[in-house]
Amino acid sequence: MEKKDLEIIAQLSDKNPEIKILWEEHQLYEKQLDKLEKKAYRTPEEDRVIKDLKKKKLSGKTRLQTILDRLQAEA
Repeated sequence: MEKKDLEIIAQLSDKNPEIKILWEEHQLYEKQLDKLEKKAYRTPEEDRVIKDLKKKKLSGKTRLQTILDRLQAEA
């Protein structure tokens, strides 16, 4: 995400619980992905988990960006 978007998220997360939840989930998925992707060897199950986490992260990021775009259009 762009620095500008990160600043907006920080400002709005206190006022908008959906933004806060989506951002916290995004950060959680990022940490989980980092941990799994750093492993030298992964099981097929871990590869599946990585794929699922990436989908969830992208879905949340898309939803978050949609909210930010809507709020910026209203401003």
